[in-house]
Amino acid sequence: MNFLYDVFVEPLASGGYLFRAMFAGSLVAIASSMIGCFIVLRRMAFLGDAISHSMLAGVVGGYLLMKLIAGEEAHFGAMIIGALLAGFVTVLLIGFVSRASRIKDDTAIGIMYTGIFAFGGAMASVFSSEIHVDLMHMVMGDVLVVDAERLWMMGAVTAIILFVVILFYRQLQLTSFDPIMAASVGVSAPLVGYLLTACTSLVVVSAVSIVGIIQVVGLLITPAAAAYLLCNRLSSMLVLSAALGVSSVVLGVYASAWLNIGAGSSIVMAGTLQFMVILILAPHNGLLAGTLRRWNQVPQHVVEDVLGCLRRDETHATRLETIRAHVQATPATLRRVLQRMVAMSLLDQTPQGFILTEFGNHEARRLMRAHRIWETYLQRVGMPEDSLHDRAHLLEHLNDEATVDYLDDRLGHPTRDPHGQEIPEDFIDLIPGAEVKASLLRDGRRGVITAIAGSHKHDQVAIGDVIIAGPREMEDTIWTFRLPSGVELHLDHDSADQLTVRLADPNSERQEN
Repeated sequence: MNFLYDVFVEPLASGGYLFRAMFAGSLVAIASSMIGCFIVLRRMAFLGDAISHSMLAGVVGGYLLMKLIAGEEAHFGAMIIGALLAGFVTVLLIGFVSRASRIKDDTAIGIMYTGIFAFGGAMASVFSSEIHVDLMHMVMGDVLVVDAERLWMMGAVTAIILFVVILFYRQLQLTSFDPIMAASVGVSAPLVGYLLTACTSLVVVSAVSIVGIIQVVGLLITPAAAAYLLCNRLSSMLVLSAALGVSSVVLGVYASAWLNIGAGSSIVMAGTLQFMVILILAPHNGLLAGTLRRWNQVPQHVVEDVLGCLRRDETHATRLETIRAHVQATPATLRRVLQRMVAMSLLDQTPQGFILTEFGNHEARRLMRAHRIWETYLQRVGMPEDSLHDRAHLLEHLNDEATVDYLDDRLGHPTRDPHGQEIPEDFIDLIPGAEVKASLLRDGRRGVITAIAGSHKHDQVAIGDVIIAGPREMEDTIWTFRLPSGVELHLDHDSADQLTVRLADPNSERQEN
């Protein structure tokens, strides 16, 4: 108990300034993290840094104006208003440059804020005899000596930010996630952007006088980024980022008391440490979770290689040694893949070896069809015969059924690959009751015509006719169909594509035959 008292109570009992520092820092953290969530979602983290630096010109301008006009030294209100105006001017110039040229936002921010910051530095240098601004205080801040005036100001700013976020929550949410949808429902993304920029400028300018440039940027971005790793909903992200910001302030103030270091540095370090812990341990988006997820995944190409190996093996059950000889994978990976394939019902493990299940056989046939269509396509485009298999073996893993169907159609639905082996029919689409083009029908398939397109020979077929596919002729370029009346049609690829048929059930066909 004495240890806990010495660590947590004794520093606070030594003076009320730590309470005041924690309270002031928490107000800054709440306002900053609220706005920071939208900045992180819009990928505009650089903007807060730009505004905080460009405000130097406004501070110098406000200082000079009150000194020359009213003779007042370091008028706080004038410097705040000047800094706020400098932030607005910076944002307007950034928007103008990015819209009026091909330069992207990040480049425009880099150009404008450094230019305005340099202008402020030049003014401070030229009027150095008139201006007495503590630049180190501006950069690093000193939350331990915050006075009542700045505390009230930060409280008012925090209340304004909370009011704006609650009042315009829907508009900010829409424009942050989907600006096009926001425009379609009448929400002006540019106006909401200007509102967010105004709030960012207000927070940065107000907070810099309390915590300094470095801290305000850290409190603006780091808690929001940490909350982004933990939350999938914006409302949760806002609450959690505020909590993380406050906790980094409390931890930082305690650390400054324990280690006798500057409060500004310790708050930033606490926020960064907090972020790193979350980055590593976040349940879904953390590094550890990602590593475990990748570790548990099995390489898809190894799965498909195993399917191909079992499909080609003519024995009833494929032994593990045979799979190892034909599949390129480490023993640990192969063992993990086989376990996962058994769990996915692709394989059955028996004492004699591995056997394809019905689902596994279906996937193996799909791969074999893709492989042989890719081989046929590569031969048509002129690839050497000895490279066809290896290149098709790589392409079959693309696992895109639409691409394979497109190639099949462009090739004229070939029935044999370059090695003379049969290419399986499109069994994915050829299911009883499905409407397909007649060109997909293989020998013996039957269907009812449901549509006739183009200038087909209407005098030979009509909607409702039953056609039975016959063998292809002239090197697979002519489709033959037999009508119940005995008439036989001879159609090329384009003509066969003009007929849409509803596929009959092969089982009922066999019963009728």
